[in-house]
Amino acid sequence: MKAALQTAFDRCDVASCPLSDKQKEILLQILEQVKESHTVVSDIANPLDELTKEELQAFLEFVKAQEEQQQSWKAQLLNDWLRENNSGAVQFIRDRYGLPWLNRIEPHHFDKYAAQDVLKLKIGDRIEVCNALWEWVQDNGPCTPEWYSCIVIKVNKIGDGDSSSTNCIVRFNNGAEFEIQGMYEWNRVHWRRGSQGVRP
Repeated sequence: MKAALQTAFDRCDVASCPLSDKQKEILLQILEQVKESHTVVSDIANPLDELTKEELQAFLEFVKAQEEQQQSWKAQLLNDWLRENNSGAVQFIRDRYGLPWLNRIEPHHFDKYAAQDVLKLKIGDRIEVCNALWEWVQDNGPCTPEWYSCIVIKVNKIGDGDSSSTNCIVRFNNGAEFEIQGMYEWNRVHWRRGSQGVRP
């Protein structure tokens, strides 16, 4: 993380908005505090659980809006903080929770809230799906994970008594369609609302 922070300092210099030595010192101190507290904080704890209901709703809406614009929500917040810009509806994160809380958030923390309306997919949403849906994919195998851009054309919730699941039909850029079963329940790891690694 220290190397990433140094890269950020260098990019600020290149972009003609260098940080002062004091700002760099503060950020490095916070990084050390985060490292120390990270060993104490349980990996089981979900930082999103610490938000109030209203804060959670505002934060999830912010994350979704950033992802729909194919931007990193975390980078947006950090840029606001470095430039001392107001973050609007999610300014409370900076004021109340700060960088240590933000750095604890991992992608899997959102899984718990994927079924909430704000994160549910709608017809017309653009997503990326992993080839692990239809191929045997291994990290070090002959087939590696690849991400393909597509659009949601149908969402269907299926219920049979006590359990329910959501199926989704997507259309790829080449016109091919594919049905994904258990979109939120067991295939959540195979789709995302980002742009990293998308094949043209």
